[in-house]
Formats: sequence, C-alpha cells, structure tokens
Amino acid sequence: MLDIKFVRENPELVKQNIKNKFQEKKLPLVDEVIELDEKARKAKQEADALRAGRNKLSKQIGALMKEGKKEEAEEVKAQVAANAKRLAELEQQERELQEAVLKDMMVIPNIIDPSVPIGPDDSCNVEIQKYGEPTVPEFEVPYHTEIMARFDGIDLDAAGKVAGNGFYYLMGDIARLHSAVITYARDFMIDRGFTYCVPPFMIRSNVVTGVMSFEEMDAMMYKIEGEDLYLIGTSEHSMIGKFIDTIQEEEKLPYTLTSYSPCFRKEKGAHGLEERGVYRIHQFEKQEMIVVCRPQESMQ
Repeated sequence: MLDIKFVRENPELVKQNIKNKFQEKKLPLVDEVIELDEKARKAKQEADALRAGRNKLSKQIGALMKEGKKEEAEEVKAQVAANAKRLAELEQQERELQEAVLKDMMVIPNIIDPSVPIGPDDSCNVEIQKYGEPTVPEFEVPYHTEIMARFDGIDLDAAGKVAGNGFYYLMGDIARLHSAVITYARDFMIDRGFTYCVPPFMIRSNVVTGVMSFEEMDAMMYKIEGEDLYLIGTSEHSMIGKFIDTIQEEEKLPYTLTSYSPCFRKEKGAHGLEERGVYRIHQFEKQEMIVVCRPQESMQ
C-alpha cells in the first residue's frame, strides 16, 4: 500500500500510474482519499486541542472552588462536559474517516517500476534476454493429461465425484514425480542461500488485506466459515505476514525465504482461460520465495 503522504504530495503521478495499469475506474479514489485524509487530520487536530485543554480546565475548576467562586466553577464544568461530548464525536469521526481512507488506499495500486513496459496485456511484454533457440518437434506434442494417463498417473473423474471440478488424484510414478519436482525446487533455493520455511496454511483477514485488494481476495480465497481465517492461495501471503507490524534491523537485511505449501484458489473469473487438465485448479502445491530487502535493492 502507498504512503498517504506520498499520495498527498504526488496526486497526478498516482493518477497516471492508475492509467498505466488500465484501471481508470480507480481514478476518483485519489481525490477522494486526499479529501478524507484532510478531514481526518482536521478532526485529529481539534481532538488533540481539546485533550490538551482538558487538564488546564480541570485545574481552573479546582482553583475557582478554592476561591469560593462556585458559579464560575460550574460554568467551567459545563464547558468541560461540552468539550468531552465534542471530543467523543471527533474520536468517532476520526475512526470512521481513517477506516474510509484505509479502504480506498487498499485499492489504489502501487507504483509501477519505470522498467515495466506499459500495456493492457502480455502482448506488450518485452523480451529482455533469450537463451538458445526454440525447437519444434517433428511429432505432435500430446496434452499433458494424456501423458499422465499413459502412466495411470491421474484420475480426474474420481476427483470430480469426491470434490468437483478443479481437483485431481495423482497416482503412482506421476505422484512421485510431483513430489520430486517440489523437492528439487526446495533444494534449488536452499542451495542459493534461502531459508526454508513451512508457513501457516491459513491466515487472518488483516494479513490478506495487507497484501491484496478486496476484489482479488473475493475472487481467489476460500473463507473458513465462522472464523477470521482464509485458506492461502499462495504462501507469499503467509511469509509476508510474518513481518507485519515489525521493525527490521537494516544490517540484517536481506531476508531470503523459500516456502512450501499447498495452495487453494476459487479461480473465480477464470472462464475462457485454459481450464482443461490440471490448469486453473482449486488445489495445488508450490515452492515459493520472497526477499525482504531495502527498496533500492529490489531490482537486484
């Protein structure tokens, strides 16, 4: 999420970034969040002033009572009561405004790195580097599930009966190959200095909203009914959540983590994409990696 101060000081840059991401419907949020933030800061300033004056007025009441000026003391007491009522209103107003600011800020996208090509889809991607030459085999390449079926390695029909579409049984050598690839990916990362991590496979809503938008969350994640828990769609979220509300010592950076986890996704809105075989599935396993570093080291 962007820093609200950055949005206040660079509204046009933030708006252009939204255009660059082809998310024009979010443009009004920039002006809205700036206006809400200004109201929240004014409410806070007035509330702080009332809090600062509360002790002064209390002392004034005590002094007036000692002097026998009861009527004047009662007037100050009435002022204290009025201030207390106004303070309660301001605190409620400030909370509501800050919640509204946070809701908008969660939707305003982060700034694209200058190196990223601008385009509506992957057709605008730019090839940075190429290794070798692609070869086209002289035979028709079979679909991946056809290869798996030849080894009696997949059962989509039985999985459909047990859990519905988007699930599968892996069997025999194909199941072993699946585990071997995960193990290879894990050791590949460990050999490059990454710390291996098995994270929680469920996370709370505040962790989810800290790393993705509400729309993405609704489209991807399965919620545990009756609890503030979601099944993870990627272990990135669990690993990023590990650092929530913490201050890291700069000299210990970077932290390099690689994690294994099962992942669960609704794949809501995936219609029209590759949905046959074991693509766009609701359950899979993944080896993930994250790096927590100084911003200037991000590209490296």
